[in-house]
Amino acid sequence: MSKPTALVVSAHSADFVWRAGGAIALHAAKGFDVTVVCLSYGERGESAKLWRQPGMTLERVKAERQKEAEAAARVLNVHDIQFWDLGDYPITLSEASLFRLVDVMRTVRPAFILTHSKEDIYNHDHPAVTDFAQHARITAQAHGHKPEQKVLGAPPVFLFEPHQPEQCNWKPDMLLGIDSVWPLKRQAIECMAGQEHLWEYYTRVALQRGAQGERNSDRAMTYGEGFQSVFPHVVDSLV
Repeated sequence: MSKPTALVVSAHSADFVWRAGGAIALHAAKGFDVTVVCLSYGERGESAKLWRQPGMTLERVKAERQKEAEAAARVLNVHDIQFWDLGDYPITLSEASLFRLVDVMRTVRPAFILTHSKEDIYNHDHPAVTDFAQHARITAQAHGHKPEQKVLGAPPVFLFEPHQPEQCNWKPDMLLGIDSVWPLKRQAIECMAGQEHLWEYYTRVALQRGAQGERNSDRAMTYGEGFQSVFPHVVDSLV
């Protein structure tokens, strides 16, 4: 019997850690094979600490960012991590890259997809990537695209939390408890040495979402992650 799968489409090489590291580790522990596609290294706009080092070059920044992300992926038990090197500030999302992501979706056949918020006034790469990912999902469902392949079904898409949600019109409608895997997420966060200033910030975010999760349920919860649904939930029971 094949294992269940999930797909994370991450604009930059650290985004999947801050925003979905708990979900990744939690589902990996449940037996999911999680694929992470990092479209960019974040080498221009998200690597200030690296650029302050004497003699730094673009290729060295990319190499360091990849090394950090690979270390974090190992901690989170990611099944497959891919680096597409599409640049950032701005990211370049071509038709060829779109069809490449369609192929990934049809191969992985994810039970769910995680990607960025629809808006982000502080980083235009992020909404560009969620539009790109959802366009790929639509194309992967199209019978006329590579008709020799099996089309994708209808995996739900969940948008993870932007850095400043209030400014991005992002509101969670799903709160995921990640207490059981929080030590793994924190360890993965600390792999991202180039953005050490975000370690405590995203710890506070996890605590806040955990407090909200406990408030909105009958379960004890200290750490959580928030997600926003794109499509309606189709269920057999409201319990």
